[in-house]
Amino acid sequence: MLSVLILLVAACGNGNNNNSAASSSASASASAPASSEAAASPSASSSPSADASGTRNIKHALGELPITGVPQKIVVLEWTYAEELLTLGVQPAGIADIENMKKWISTPTELSADVQDVGTRQEPNLETIAALEPDLIIGVKFRHEATYDQLNGIAPTLLFDPYPPEGQGDQYQEMLDTFHTIADVLGKQAEAEAMLADLQKTYDDGKAKLAAAGKEGQSIVLTMPWVDQNAVTFRISTDNALAIKNLEHLGLKNAFKPAQFEVYGYSTTGVEALQSVQDADYLHITAEDDVLPMLEKNPVWTGLNFVKDKRVYALGGDTWPYGGPYAAKLMAERTVKALTAAQ
Repeated sequence: MLSVLILLVAACGNGNNNNSAASSSASASASAPASSEAAASPSASSSPSADASGTRNIKHALGELPITGVPQKIVVLEWTYAEELLTLGVQPAGIADIENMKKWISTPTELSADVQDVGTRQEPNLETIAALEPDLIIGVKFRHEATYDQLNGIAPTLLFDPYPPEGQGDQYQEMLDTFHTIADVLGKQAEAEAMLADLQKTYDDGKAKLAAAGKEGQSIVLTMPWVDQNAVTFRISTDNALAIKNLEHLGLKNAFKPAQFEVYGYSTTGVEALQSVQDADYLHITAEDDVLPMLEKNPVWTGLNFVKDKRVYALGGDTWPYGGPYAAKLMAERTVKALTAAQ
């Protein structure tokens, strides 16, 4: 019987959205309109659903993989896909770097106590994974392509690529397609559609609340800051970022425009870059307590209009900007609450 399966920014640099948010603090450790079609478009990543007992050819970043039946024991090497399994009501058998996942990600349900840690996301422990005897492994192309043959030798392995090159796709649409693919593999299509309907309702309700608060079409900037060598470094989200595409469904507009296309959806820079967006509302995500105290000592920061006008809004350190539909819903809800709280 052949079965299958594949994560989060972070933080720093090899383009991994999520090296633990801003290199997980490497130093500390769409334009799509809001519509039901936008939130719940059908998957383009898998073949038409077949009987769960049959074999389907599932498309992923490295081609197609035949999957027979419904996998029961799944190892997930990237946090985003672990979140998506939990959203679909499935507990993974193993997850990479559970400790940091709990720090950076709010999940729809708690992990079971028997879920095993299988090493880091960048270098998962192959022996630990093999010992779990999984039916499916799920990973992400930019981290796990080099060890794909070894992983696929343990169990059928799906890798996804959340970062389309310039002009070749949309991070938000890729997220939806991957979510549909995983749901199809697990026989959880109804659960996926329910989640996406809930996400669309969040967008609709959020837009109404923003309009009532005078924030319709508000200009925003979204960052993930962390302290590095006694200075604050920022990941500033660009227009192609999954998180920005998510917030665009609320009618919000990204103010930051980079000098070049950023495939991972953010520019890494210092506080000076914020001078060009100081009239926007500033949204930030960090799980570190030393960021704002450090910034308060910086005259560039204290001179920014959004700081002086008290338009700095924290979304919470566990608001994962690289996640699936549940993470998108949570970010949308927290953003609306932050922007309307004083209204």
